[in-house]
Amino acid sequence: MAEIKVIMPQMGESIVEGTITKWLKNVGERVERDEPLFEISTDKIDSEIPSPATGVLKRIVVETDETVEIDTIVAFIDSGEELGGGETIAPVADEPPEAVPGEGFAAKSVTRVGAGDFQSSPMVRRLAEEHGVDLAMLQGTGAGGRITKRDIMSFIEQQGETKQIDTDTSGDDERIPMSPMRKAIAERMVASRRISAHVVTVFEVDCSAILAARASQKANFERSGAKLTVTPFFVHAVARVLKKFPVLNSSIDGDDVIHRGHVNIGVAVALDDGLLVPVIKDADDASLLDLARAVSDLGGRARTRTLLPEEVQGGTFTLTNPGIFGGLYGIPIINQPQVAILAVGGIEKRPVVVDDAISIRPMAFLALSFDHRIIDGAVADQFMSELKDRLQNWKD
Repeated sequence: MAEIKVIMPQMGESIVEGTITKWLKNVGERVERDEPLFEISTDKIDSEIPSPATGVLKRIVVETDETVEIDTIVAFIDSGEELGGGETIAPVADEPPEAVPGEGFAAKSVTRVGAGDFQSSPMVRRLAEEHGVDLAMLQGTGAGGRITKRDIMSFIEQQGETKQIDTDTSGDDERIPMSPMRKAIAERMVASRRISAHVVTVFEVDCSAILAARASQKANFERSGAKLTVTPFFVHAVARVLKKFPVLNSSIDGDDVIHRGHVNIGVAVALDDGLLVPVIKDADDASLLDLARAVSDLGGRARTRTLLPEEVQGGTFTLTNPGIFGGLYGIPIINQPQVAILAVGGIEKRPVVVDDAISIRPMAFLALSFDHRIIDGAVADQFMSELKDRLQNWKD
């Protein structure tokens, strides 16, 4: 009978490892091809992974909450067919740790590596540089002594514990481990603050025109199967203003500035345990109806954790909306490697002066965080002024 190797898939070109968060089948249970077999979490997305073959789950090699590199064997499926030896559904990059007979996990080899010969991924080396960690001080627990993300994060946590004054938990205190998503968010946010020179500019915008347009078009959009909120209006306006200010739609690579050829707007979606940022590709070419459909579809699938890896990749600018929770405005952290992010505050009626008279208008604060390494304050304010003008003078 043939054993089919189940491997950790690569969920995007920049993903080098994943954490198994849940096995959906137990050892001995039958599974059909393409039936969900286990759930994983990476630094970009959570996803269900389908079974590569029909058969019986014979052995689980990587247990829940374990983090392993892509192409690592995580389980074996007994297909019940004579195929002439162990079959691999997808190529395996490294030899996996040898499984211990009778146990449901792999015994990891621990190898000391020297300063000049350590093995690690680009992401691990980046983390080491950001946290000032000498990789020669670590023991690699990956295949062949490879240093994994889990190794370096454990080392950083251990170093942090030695600096804490009081880590005692007693009485009603409860210690809860961070989820893989929460850890990834924490790493990315701290790294972004180190990388970019964050500066913020805040503008106040009269939303009367876009609210009037929403009221007049809402029914037509619903008949077309799209829920029209205010978010598509902001995405539409931002995407078009970015074409006039390409430096805000760029990234930094060493001493070079890369102006992105596409305007791909990420729209942050709050979840119970974190945040996902699905990306609307080529938003500058999309109509308001297209954007309304995309915002509704991607937002809904973000909340049900059914986004595809490519749908959270490739963003060139991010929009977040703390206003839906009543926030006046927020000061967001830039989503690397982007150089700017816009936070939309809550729309509230406030007294404002219009033509030398006091008027009650639906107003919102827009806060733009930008990377002062390449974006000057004058350019950021010009961008915001153009955005404000487009929103306040919205044309259907």
